[in-house]
Amino acid sequence: MHIAVFDIEVHLPSCCPFTLLDTWSISEPNRRTDQCMAAFNLSDYDRSSFILTGIPGLEAAHSWISIPFFMFYVIGLLENVMVLFVVGKEEILHAPMHLLLCMLGLTEISASTAIVPKALCIFWFNLKRITVGGCLTQMFFLHVVSVTQSAILMTMALDRYVAICKPLRYATILTNARIAKLGLVCLTRAVLFILPLPLLLSQQTFCASCIIPHTYCDHMAVAKMSCGDIKINRIYIFLLVFIVLGFDLTVIAV
Repeated sequence: MHIAVFDIEVHLPSCCPFTLLDTWSISEPNRRTDQCMAAFNLSDYDRSSFILTGIPGLEAAHSWISIPFFMFYVIGLLENVMVLFVVGKEEILHAPMHLLLCMLGLTEISASTAIVPKALCIFWFNLKRITVGGCLTQMFFLHVVSVTQSAILMTMALDRYVAICKPLRYATILTNARIAKLGLVCLTRAVLFILPLPLLLSQQTFCASCIIPHTYCDHMAVAKMSCGDIKINRIYIFLLVFIVLGFDLTVIAV
């Protein structure tokens, strides 16, 4: 009796611990199969985090770029803190216009603090990884601050309108308490409009390269890495820009 021994030539992925074209005998045990599956498991990337590349194409100059970033951040922080301190210290400055300037300073501090520290970590220490939760949190605060800042600028335009067109009634129309309530309304509006964005993205599964070509997490940059349908995200962000920012700019222009 003659028993034929067949050799099967199998094309295996390069992740396996043997050559790409190898001769695999059916008489061999499953040892190589186990090794290949182990290699596949080791090759899975971490989908629970993103990679912020910084400024694409200028990676070699990140250390130099960090200098103006750091200087502008510190100068802007000191200027806004000084405005807050002076207005809070001098009672004569407790007027609607100066309270609005303080609100605007708070939004500038919040916006720069949401972006610059992480950017400096990328430039100085090459800490490019950020968790999905951290990315969505940064995106939420950044967009909330942007929408709040737009609403505060609109409120400042209304303040100037009342001061110019109704100067005798200015003190009764725009009191400090009413300005504080308007500031709270601006913040609440921003939170309610922006909150759906991270909630929608948190339901998505990310399967792309998970590389964001920015120094911060942007909504559309994160949405494009999703495996699912992001049509709702696109429609919502379009409506958000059209309704919120369009309304604010129209009021300011009028």
